[in-house]
Amino acid sequence: MAASITYPRRWRWPNEAKLALTIGLAFEAFEFQSQYRTEVPAGKTNHFSLSYADYGWKSGAWRLFALLDEFGLKAHLTTSGLAAQRHPEVPAAAARAGHEIAGHGWVNDKLPGDEHPEMELAEIQRCTKVLSAAAGVRPVGWTSPGSTLSKNTLDILAGEGYLWSGDDASDDLPFIQPTKHGPLVILPRTNTHHNDLTLWLAPRNPPSIIWEGFKDTFDQLYAEGSAGAPRWTEITIHCHIGGRPTLIPTLRKCLAYAKQHQGVWFARRVDLAQWTLRAAGADAK
Repeated sequence: MAASITYPRRWRWPNEAKLALTIGLAFEAFEFQSQYRTEVPAGKTNHFSLSYADYGWKSGAWRLFALLDEFGLKAHLTTSGLAAQRHPEVPAAAARAGHEIAGHGWVNDKLPGDEHPEMELAEIQRCTKVLSAAAGVRPVGWTSPGSTLSKNTLDILAGEGYLWSGDDASDDLPFIQPTKHGPLVILPRTNTHHNDLTLWLAPRNPPSIIWEGFKDTFDQLYAEGSAGAPRWTEITIHCHIGGRPTLIPTLRKCLAYAKQHQGVWFARRVDLAQWTLRAAGADAK
């Protein structure tokens, strides 16, 4: 039997769930190179690397949509503005299937700076417009490329009507961040250790590393939830990375394992954010 755990923050999920599980899909575009890189001269566009990213809209996204449909699960599709502009059929299909559409900067290899808030505002507004047109629904969540936010990002997002930001790594649970324009829900990066980029592609590990990290995290947090401290975890897959056939059996194993457990809330990030705002006055203290 799991030992009783006492944390400073009281928390609960709908229907007294022990653990919330979200699934993040990243649909990304790049200007110069993607995360899979070959050697090129300094300053030269890496065309092979960009072709690696094209796998996302050609094959990866569709394979992942099919996998989620197999389990009856909904995800959030964190989407670069340029990806949505070039391939609107991907966010459109995701939205029709009930997946959440979230913003992810204009391109993934260009990061916001602290010194030009007007430029960052213009980019967020541009992304919002393009994603809304492509998906037919306005995004309310945002994760900066590489989670590299600026000192202005949260204020800008709140001012533009966004509900949540994923640019944080400080907790296992959502929390409320005050901004100049009102409260913004922070949904921390609980996905770092079951992320196809950080665990599989970059370190060149075998696919089994995703299963090992996911299961160990799931089991620990599920035990904590069973002991009275509900938690949240997430698995994150890039359409152009984990959408390849090599990783699908491993992802299927992860999802099947989670489905075997009672008391798991399978949710989208927007669902967590809305719950957090409702609970802020009472349970999220």
